[in-house]
Amino acid sequence: MEWFTAPDYWLARLVFQRALAAVYLVAFVGAALQFRALIGERGMLPVPRFTARVPFRRAPSLFQLRYSDRLFAVAACTGALCAVALLAGLDAELPLWAGMLLWLLPWLLYLSIVNVGQTWYGFGWESLLLETGFLAVFLGPHDLAPPLLVLFLLRWLLFRVEFGAGLIKMRGDACWRKLTCLDYHHETQPMPGPLSWFFHHLPKPVHRVEVAANHATQLLLPFLLFTPQPVASCAAVVMAVTQLWLVLSGNFSWLNWLTIALALSAVDFTPLTGAPPALAEPPLWYELMVYAVTALVLVLSYRPVRNLLSRRQVMNSSFDPLHLVNSYGAFGSVGRIRHEIAVEGTDEPVPLPDGAAWKEYGFHGKPGEPGRMPRQFAPYHLRLDWMMWFAALSPAYARGWFGAFVERLLEGDRDTLKLLRHNPFPDAPPRFVRARLYRYRYTTWGELRATGAWWDRTYVREFLPPTRLTTTSQPPQHSDRPSPSQSSDH
Repeated sequence: MEWFTAPDYWLARLVFQRALAAVYLVAFVGAALQFRALIGERGMLPVPRFTARVPFRRAPSLFQLRYSDRLFAVAACTGALCAVALLAGLDAELPLWAGMLLWLLPWLLYLSIVNVGQTWYGFGWESLLLETGFLAVFLGPHDLAPPLLVLFLLRWLLFRVEFGAGLIKMRGDACWRKLTCLDYHHETQPMPGPLSWFFHHLPKPVHRVEVAANHATQLLLPFLLFTPQPVASCAAVVMAVTQLWLVLSGNFSWLNWLTIALALSAVDFTPLTGAPPALAEPPLWYELMVYAVTALVLVLSYRPVRNLLSRRQVMNSSFDPLHLVNSYGAFGSVGRIRHEIAVEGTDEPVPLPDGAAWKEYGFHGKPGEPGRMPRQFAPYHLRLDWMMWFAALSPAYARGWFGAFVERLLEGDRDTLKLLRHNPFPDAPPRFVRARLYRYRYTTWGELRATGAWWDRTYVREFLPPTRLTTTSQPPQHSDRPSPSQSSDH
């Protein structure tokens, strides 16, 4: 049937598929480089310990059947190779069914990783990548007319990402309604980027305009995605530009880039490219499969829609173990004060609280030394750095992994040290490790010129007392804050 296909979106599909393949590549490379210290056999939260207590039906994964670090490395590398093949357009050179399998394989592999990743994979963009990747299986190659229903489902996903983020803000922190949240956000966000300091020091009226524009983009424009062209394209382009603004102002893993890819899938490029090339009509079995997937997604959308309409809306939640249809959102509340945990070690036999022998470990992304300018890492995801930000919000976020992290520093574990930028004990591990909580604030223009420091920090309290291998010491176990997966950022 003619209505089943939308040939004008052939270029939008191509751009979307290549962008998604690039995100897959970043995700699998990050998994391969970080997994041993985080969830490996000797990791802080080992996969075998998780699969021993969580059944397959709750967390379907290939690693439920068998796990080893070597098998995980093979899975991550296979996923990365699939992403490279898709980025190069290999799916277009295969029969339709084989191309679909090539898109299905990285989805299955990443699902297997996320479902055993525990705290380290409890972020909203994990589910977003899985939901997007599942729909991409049914988009077809470049020489086949794009199926209209799958394009509609991609818009439906983009709608929930943006509208969910807008609603959680309006229902949450009052500063969003007062247009004042950006007075704090750029300073207190999880991982500032190299321009975040400058964004923070923009005039307050500019911050008010930013917040108002954000509300319009997230609460009004999503509805225009389902209107005729060129209105839908204009709305999608504005969303993409807004996401680029977020890319410049912070590090949010691949969330913004994947949202941009979704927005571009809704753009009709025909005014720029002219008439579409000759495209083949899809076979009947493919059409039936698309109908079935559309029906499945619409049925599974019931709980996410109910969540959107609820006054007790939750963000970044999955309602099925396959992460097929999820809820999204971010920054329902914005912190006014930034706290950071400094992890220090000493090789002194008797550590003194204020002794000069304490040396600080350096992290890649999270603020540490006041004079070090924040770096740009997104779309790469520094999982330990992100969880250190959550732990600074409340010690409860550190439950289960922080003690193991300290233990591995005391052991001089090579895989754990690879997650850090600077190890102050290159020759032998320290005898004691401690953690201290500091309040961080951006310096002013005058302070930056005078000292060269981007941050000013003030000691608040002890987070973890001096600890050695013969003792067990855990941070306090209390909190009424949401889980990290509910606080992932957009």
